[in-house]
Order: sequence, then structure tokens, then C-alpha cells
Amino acid sequence: MASVDNTLRLIRIGEQQGSSCSSALADDPWQYDAVTGYGPGASQRDMLPEGSPAQGVIPREYRNATAAELDLRIRAAKHALGDRLVILGHFYQRDEVVKYADFVGDSFQLAQAAKTRPDAEYIVFCGVHFMAETADMLSQSTQSVVLPNLAAGCSMADMADLDSVQDCWEELMDLYGNEPDADGRAPVIPVTYMNSSAALKAFCGRNGGIVCTSSNAAQVLEWAFARGQRVLFFPDQHLGRNTAKAMGIPLEQMPVWQPEQVLGGNTEAAMREAKVILWHGYCSVHKRFTVEQIRHARHRHPGVRVLVHPECPMEVVDAADEYGSTDYIKRRIEAAEPGGVFAVGTEINLVQRLADQHPEHTIVCLDSIICPCSTMYRIHPSYLAWVLESLDRGEIVNQITVANDVAEPARIALERMLSVKPKGA
Repeated sequence: MASVDNTLRLIRIGEQQGSSCSSALADDPWQYDAVTGYGPGASQRDMLPEGSPAQGVIPREYRNATAAELDLRIRAAKHALGDRLVILGHFYQRDEVVKYADFVGDSFQLAQAAKTRPDAEYIVFCGVHFMAETADMLSQSTQSVVLPNLAAGCSMADMADLDSVQDCWEELMDLYGNEPDADGRAPVIPVTYMNSSAALKAFCGRNGGIVCTSSNAAQVLEWAFARGQRVLFFPDQHLGRNTAKAMGIPLEQMPVWQPEQVLGGNTEAAMREAKVILWHGYCSVHKRFTVEQIRHARHRHPGVRVLVHPECPMEVVDAADEYGSTDYIKRRIEAAEPGGVFAVGTEINLVQRLADQHPEHTIVCLDSIICPCSTMYRIHPSYLAWVLESLDRGEIVNQITVANDVAEPARIALERMLSVKPKGA
């Protein structure tokens, strides 16, 4: 099966039928390095915050190199660097990049993998900015973390900034106070999804909170409720809602907090009844999946098993057969008896890779329109070749560094996360 990148290019030149959410996806990503925005893909209509990291123009020799030339250069530089280098690749990366990774996984797995190679001088993170920040905070001080394209951010992570969260926190403290109840539980425990900035992870560390991933969100909420009367969950409302609902928390006790509105746009009575306060954020990839797509999959593929990610809207999760993290979806398919039929609601690079790796199954993406994560798609073999050859020359480019005053409290929240194991781990 062709990779997503090759499929998009074939569609562009008319050799293959199909559609994508943007014809510009077939363009080379450096055309967008000087453009304000996340680039073509699922996040193309999201608002990029002012001051977001931007990628400078990489040398012409990398932009003009063929795929075969880049492959030779990447492999040569990786061989020359040897054990001094470790490459981490997220599940959502394009195949043309992820094939060079020493570790491939979701955000939880890669957070752990970053700690397993303490002797590597360089950690090249083929993912997005918040992941590279996390790797820097969990790695040794002697290690350097590199992000091949600085424009690989995350629109969901950008939907909750430190100033807005602090404003929210102050309003909540004014409403609830800061004294614990008779059981010693704080009025509110902040929980941030891994898909957030280091500054917000530090906020949680300073305020008795914790980080979660889609793998351990339920266990993290249990941890939080053992210590607090209610939870402020950011930035992804859907992961928070789906997880809390599965724990038996009614929807009316999960108000959505709209930044820049008094009490987040809620009444005081609703906030006093709240158990989980959901930030108004979302993943633009997973927001695309719909109940109608599930109905269509069931009609087209009798006996299909629908697996979706918990970042999908609640109605989609409810209509699916199962939901779970990217690693859960991967393990579920790997464990299935041959002949399974699966419709998967998550990023298309992973879905197509699973279909390629498991020809014994029929695996399709719920969304028939090819629309990968805009920011993951900004990582291209040209950028990887550039950063690896720079490292081989002794030059560190695109280093991601988190200041100590942020890293120290953020590590507290991250270590709490790593101590809360996902079910079955």
C-alpha cells in the first residue's frame, strides 16, 4: 500500500482517484515555513498564536534532493552518529520519516523511551513541539533534544495558554477558596493532557496537579479525585468528557470553560455542582470524525469493528465499538484473529500503516478524505537529513530547551504521570 504522502502526490497529478482536505498537502512543506499558520491539513483553519516558533529556510541542497538521495544521506548520518543518537517517531508521522526511528509510539511511550537512552548525546524527536519539550525535561542535562522542523507545533496545545489558564484558576479560587475539605481534598486539581506546553505542565506541578495521556487518563482522574473535590481538565474537552463519562460522572457536572468569559461562560450554580471543568479545546484531526461516517462504515463493511480515539467527540465514541489511545488501537488490531474488519477513527498515517502491516485484516479510516495532522506533516525527510548531518558536523540546530524554572515544576507533574500506569500496562 502506498504511503499517505505518495497517495497525495498521485492524486495531485491525476494518476489516482481520491480527495484530500487540501491540495497543498502534496506541496513540499518548506513552502509554508514563512507563512503564518499551521500549514495544510486538519489544523489549517485553526488560529496560530502570535509568537509561535517558526522554521527558517533550510539549505537548497536538502530542498532539491530526491527521496533516494535523502535516504542515503539520512542513513549515512545515522550510522556515523551511532549510539550518540536516538530518533523518536510518533505514530502520526509520515512513513517516509518514521522508518528511521529507533522508537515508534504514542506520547506516553515516547515520554518513557526518552529516559531509556541516557548515554545518547542527541535525541531527535520526529513529533511536535510539546513532545520535544517533554523529552528535554525528562532527559539528562548532557543530552540535546532536536525538533527537525520548529513549525511542528500543535493547534490543540495552543488552545490553552498559561495566561488564560491562570486567569481561570484565579476565578476558581475566588469561587471555591483554597482550603481542603474534611477529607483533606483540595477544591480543584489541575490536570493537563500531554498535548500542552511545558509552561502548563509546570502550572500543574506548582498547583498539586498532574499530566495525563490518552493511555492513562482514567487512572489520572482517579488519582486527582483522591486528592481533590473536582478537576480542571485542559486543553482537550473531548478526552476529558469521554473519560469522566465512562467513570460515571454526569454531563451536567462537566461544564465547558470558555476562556475570556466570566466563569468560563457558566453560572455560579453550575460551577458549584461541577466535578470536571473542561477547557474548550479539541484536536482538529479527531474532530473530523462523525457518527454518519460510522453508519457508512457499518453499511459498507458488514461485521466491521469501529475503533476510535478518545479525542473524538462524545457522540462518535458512543457510536463506536471501542475507543482507546493510539497504542490501544494498534494492540487491538495486532491481537485480532485473521480476517478482521476494522474502521479506525484516528490520524490517517497510523491507519494506513496498520493496514499495510496487517494484510490479514481489512483496515480503513473512518474519514474517506485524506487529512493528516498539519503539524506532524511538517516533518519531512529533508529536515531530518539537515538536522542529522548538522549533528554529525558537531552543529546542533533546532534544539528545544526548557528553562529550569519551568522544567523543575513540570517534571513533578510528569513524574506523577509516569507513576500512574495505564490499565493493563
